[in-house]
Amino acid sequence: MSATRLQSDSVHILPNTSMTRFKRRIAQAWLKANGWHTAGVLPNIPRMVVIAAPHTTNWDLAFMLAVAWDIGFEVKWIGKHTLFQGPMGPLMRWTGGLPIDRSKRANQVEQAAAAIRGADKILLAIAPEGTRSRSPFWRSGFYHIALAAQVPILCGFLDYENKVGGFGPLLEPTGDMHEDFAKLQAFYGPIRGKYPQNFGPIALSPKKDLPAR
Repeated sequence: MSATRLQSDSVHILPNTSMTRFKRRIAQAWLKANGWHTAGVLPNIPRMVVIAAPHTTNWDLAFMLAVAWDIGFEVKWIGKHTLFQGPMGPLMRWTGGLPIDRSKRANQVEQAAAAIRGADKILLAIAPEGTRSRSPFWRSGFYHIALAAQVPILCGFLDYENKVGGFGPLLEPTGDMHEDFAKLQAFYGPIRGKYPQNFGPIALSPKKDLPAR
């Protein structure tokens, strides 16, 4: 794993506003206090699905946002629409949250793909494990979202063992999920989450042909 600082001349880098500087100060203080740094390259591609893995703790969201804000870009993440109701709603949106209504007839894959297609630029982060507990397989929703939105998949990572977060390779989904998941296995295999025992195998569900709901 490279230990070089994350570099980017990407379209996703935000203007140097007072809000951007405020978020960067928060992020830098957080990363410094925890001894973390960033690594990788953020591609200059306007719309991407970003894998958020490993996902073994609630702290993953804080570190993901810190990596993003330190570099100066915004990452979006999806959550149940009820989380955005009430006084916490504005905070959820301020940190990049996008509400997904699970009660609607259109499934979550199509809702997320529509959000990507409707944006000029977006980095949509999705945790394929779907849970902080150990899962026997990855949910394939992130893959189907990328296919439906016709966008590439960027390998985002948080390596707690080496205290580094950032981006790895870019994957263009081919439609051959076995082949593409083998590439993901090769990249994520050495990476350690905060609780490695909760990071399950990077494998397809027996119902792999169905979009994750």
